[in-house]
Amino acid sequence: MAQLEIGGRIYEVDEDGFLQDLNKWNKDFAQDYAALEGIGGGLTDSHWKVIDYIRDYYTRYGIAPMIRKLCKDTGLSLKQIYELFPSGPAKGACKLAGLSKPTGCV
Repeated sequence: MAQLEIGGRIYEVDEDGFLQDLNKWNKDFAQDYAALEGIGGGLTDSHWKVIDYIRDYYTRYGIAPMIRKLCKDTGLSLKQIYELFPSGPAKGACKLAGLSKPTGCV
């Protein structure tokens, strides 16, 4: 298991940088990790809308939402999601939301 130090804290992550313990996630983690994911200038309300939605969906259903569901429920297009998270909804958004690496089509 790899470790990642961001914001002065050490987190256990997998080989792709996904947080291994959902309970270790906090907003500082997401804010600090954003720069590593190519998101400059900090997280906006739209970023948080996606992150909060993904976390809530995961808490309810135990899996990350499919991309169509994410777009429909947040009101954001796929293009907007990729503008917010350049590495995509699975790699970028789920990573910042503190989820383990998704296995399906996010």
